[in-house]
Amino acid sequence: MLPRHNDPIAAIATAPGRGAVGIVRVSGKAIAPLVRALCGKDLKPREATYLPFRDGQAAPIDHGLAIYFPGPYSYTGEDVLELQAHGGPVVLQLLLARCLEAAQVLDAQGKPVLAGLRLAQPGEFTERAFLNDKIDLAQAEAIADLIDASTEAAARSASRSLSGAFSQEIQVLREALVHLRMLVEATLDFPEEEIDFLQKADAFGQLKRLQQQVAAVQARAHQGALLREGIKVVIAGQPNAGKSSLLNALAGAELAIVTPIAGTTRDKVQQTIQIEGVPLHVIDTAGLRDSDDEVERIGIARAWDEIAGADAVLFLHDLTRMEQADYLAADAGIAQTLKLKLPPQVPVITVWNKTDMAAGGVLQRCTAAAADEVVQVTQQAAQQVALSARTGEGLDALRRSLLEVAGWQSAPEGLYLARARHVEALQAVAAHLEMADEQLAAHAAHLDLLAEELRLAQMALNSITGEFTSDDLLGVIFSSFCIGK
Repeated sequence: MLPRHNDPIAAIATAPGRGAVGIVRVSGKAIAPLVRALCGKDLKPREATYLPFRDGQAAPIDHGLAIYFPGPYSYTGEDVLELQAHGGPVVLQLLLARCLEAAQVLDAQGKPVLAGLRLAQPGEFTERAFLNDKIDLAQAEAIADLIDASTEAAARSASRSLSGAFSQEIQVLREALVHLRMLVEATLDFPEEEIDFLQKADAFGQLKRLQQQVAAVQARAHQGALLREGIKVVIAGQPNAGKSSLLNALAGAELAIVTPIAGTTRDKVQQTIQIEGVPLHVIDTAGLRDSDDEVERIGIARAWDEIAGADAVLFLHDLTRMEQADYLAADAGIAQTLKLKLPPQVPVITVWNKTDMAAGGVLQRCTAAAADEVVQVTQQAAQQVALSARTGEGLDALRRSLLEVAGWQSAPEGLYLARARHVEALQAVAAHLEMADEQLAAHAAHLDLLAEELRLAQMALNSITGEFTSDDLLGVIFSSFCIGK
């Protein structure tokens, strides 16, 4: 622990602004003297007491409820005091100031009532809970994810993570890995018997089963990360292909201005939608073309920047212009630039728009030529969707395609939320186990290398729940929390 972790802390624990109820929270070791100073008496543990909250001159600030939670039976594992008052920002600031003031009052022995009481940093209450073994790191992150959840599915999955569902799966993997490490480490003392010993103990089978278990957890963690992070989808294409109309149709609202004038969209317009609970951050961009207009050129440059950072691209084509040579040439130019700017693994969905206005046979000819370089711009399998952004026909097919390229499967029962760092850690575990498998397949010629790969796999696994975590990582994680949580 760092020295600051021993300081008592205080903060407003409810969101900024006006509300019916607001909470001021204090946490620290042995805060009972402060409780008496603030409330005028001792409080029964975990029992709400209605009383006046007074300032330093005994004038009432407000009337409300005070609850005292002696440690370790509290959220942080330390003594915790919660003052629940009316939710006006001025009232709560007065209560917080009174806590800090009362802590500095000298007692009968001439010592401060609660020396060192200070304002809490973002996430510091939850950090105390982690450091005092009330929750592990994955559960701590689930608290922030539950607060930030943008969909019902994300909220329910975050709640499962908070209850320990994800942590329990990691614990099962850790136990299996530790058992295998013990087996391998034991053979280091008997090098002449190591091969037979490992074979008799079924080390090969244990490692294979562990790899299968990790793969299963990886798949669920990927789904959980999709629920939390979503994917960035950029709509690209020439002017007047219907990009803004498509954004409006997907969002179900008139977000972007739609006119027949080419170049209407000059800057990106973004909206987050959800499909089966998965958040998709959809971005409409300026039409891609050569332009002499300085403002439009800036918008087009920003469009390419957004495309370069996309998780998926919707390459929009106007079916009413697919028989025009200049339009086809411009589409081919966009396709070539997409090849240069997009990583090969980023999927591009070819969207044939304006099916309600296209001449007969155009769509069939276009889809038949979809393997052409004009539309197949990445190494991903070509995906095509025909739709009308104006009428809504084909939108459901586009939604299904977006979920497919995102790697989403129907949410399994009991899905938990996960973060990108969890997915990366599991990838590291799988990579180290793969290296261990290669060492074992070589008949343990270098048993020390096998043991090292298993050790590194366990370290990567431990980083998920915080069994092994650097202070720098803790700082990054908890600094994203709101103050008072």
